[in-house]
Amino acid sequence: MSRYAMLLAPSANRVYADQAARISQAELAAFGPVLTSGLDDIGVTVLGGVEYLTFTGDLGERDVAYLSNLSSAYALFEQVEGELLRPVELTPLARYDSDLITIPKYAGKTNEQFTKLVLNLTLLASASAHKMLDGHLTVLDPLCGRGTTLNQALMYGYDGIGVEIDGKDVEAYKLFLQTWLKRKRLKHTADLVPVRRQGRRAARRLEVTLAASKEDHKAGAVQKVTVLQADTTQLEGLSRGHVADLLVADLPYGVMHGSYDDEGGISRKPLELLERALPQWLPLLRPGGAIGLSWNTKVAKRELAEDILLAHGLKLIEYQPLSHRVDQGIERDVVVARK
Repeated sequence: MSRYAMLLAPSANRVYADQAARISQAELAAFGPVLTSGLDDIGVTVLGGVEYLTFTGDLGERDVAYLSNLSSAYALFEQVEGELLRPVELTPLARYDSDLITIPKYAGKTNEQFTKLVLNLTLLASASAHKMLDGHLTVLDPLCGRGTTLNQALMYGYDGIGVEIDGKDVEAYKLFLQTWLKRKRLKHTADLVPVRRQGRRAARRLEVTLAASKEDHKAGAVQKVTVLQADTTQLEGLSRGHVADLLVADLPYGVMHGSYDDEGGISRKPLELLERALPQWLPLLRPGGAIGLSWNTKVAKRELAEDILLAHGLKLIEYQPLSHRVDQGIERDVVVARK
């Protein structure tokens, strides 16, 4: 049994960085089911005046590959004597350059580390957890905004499906992704086409195909991103069923995050949206798939969110507390459930 020390990556968000060590302990524990042996003594230790996430375990090469994708992982060391550390090479899933994630900056963007955290927790709760490193999975974000979750899915080598009601956000995502792919000289196609339902135009669909290299493109190893510009509570007839392995969403809250109510105004009630949208979302999720949701607990209690998921036949997955402050008016939490 060896003891390890993981140095956590700095976060651009200072408030999130202050809470990263506690949140990372919960995330690290969630990796347990896919590792060859469990992790023990997970905690935070100060070595040489620097905080490390520390734990004990017997890590093989594949175990290290899994843990390389911890959302806050920066460097991993094995403790050999006291505070003497031996570097362990991390091999994170990184199909593209990191600026695919870091370049987009806009009001209301979800923190990239947090986006990766929620995606990880959802994947680890699903029947596809063992495919994290080598499976071709599909991630659905039914409230995708300008594509932070979709870009993280691409980084992992997965396909992405998004739904976004705001046409300007869909167009902004198309422009960014096309510009980024051209700058990287990667083979791709990108089309924004109308979608008809019962003979009438009901939505627009952004369809992007891309490959990480010319060799992948020639071999047909392409990834796909599809974004529907549509109301996430009215998806019937716009997509076939059982298309996604994971569903990850940041429910609307705050000044920059809102959903549209029946009168066309902006609603700040995430659980009302969840109740209306779940019957549309669940048919898109494959059996054994998992749902990971984040929201502001100052406007919606956790127990109520859990009740809605349970009422739709989902099984809640228990994780260590993940609630954390974003700003004075937002206390964000995460709930994960399996279909």
